Amino acid sequence: MTRRWFWPSFGLPGVVWLVLLFLVPTYAVLAVAFGTVDPIFQTPVPIWNPLHWEFGAMETVLRGLAPGHTFWIVFVRTLGYVTIALAGCLLIGYPVAYYLARHAGRMKGALLVLLIIPFWVSYLMRMLAWVGLLLPDGLVNRVLLDLGVISHPHLWLAGQASSVIFALIYGYVPYLILPLFAVLDRIDRSVLEAGRDLGGSPFRTFLHVTLPLS
Repeated sequence: MTRRWFWPSFGLPGVVWLVLLFLVPTYAVLAVAFGTVDPIFQTPVPIWNPLHWEFGAMETVLRGLAPGHTFWIVFVRTLGYVTIALAGCLLIGYPVAYYLARHAGRMKGALLVLLIIPFWVSYLMRMLAWVGLLLPDGLVNRVLLDLGVISHPHLWLAGQASSVIFALIYGYVPYLILPLFAVLDRIDRSVLEAGRDLGGSPFRTFLHVTLPLS
């Protein structure tokens, strides 16, 4: 009998998806980063052949990342914002994902739909909507003034760190909730029951079983 070889076509759609939506855009970014600049319009000109890439701009960036330089300050500030935003996403997203996976019951489907609805609107449009709400005469300031929380309009959009962190949490917390929900929902209930049968309280079972598995 002759042995016939088959291409594993069951994984091909995922590979094509990965190439089109990750590898190609990443290569395009590298082509721009190591490209040149149009001398007249001062716009970036990508170089698609890696053999012709120019590393002068990247060397300038790496020198600017030295402690005390401008890029270093921006890098540290960005890292701080992202760390605080990640902590905020976990504080908000983990309880929501846990509730959906363990206690939502018949409301699970409806709550998941409500969670997915924001993805129907462009991320940029959702951010621009908050710009209108946070203007000096926007809805947020008007409500806070009416409640007496503040005595004058707050300049939320004047480079405030709190506004940047809030935008990061608002924009990315759904991306944390959905994967966490998928993992928590797949944890075998018998594993949790075994933890309780061994004398673990609900909190200890969560701490030593659910949390590590998620």
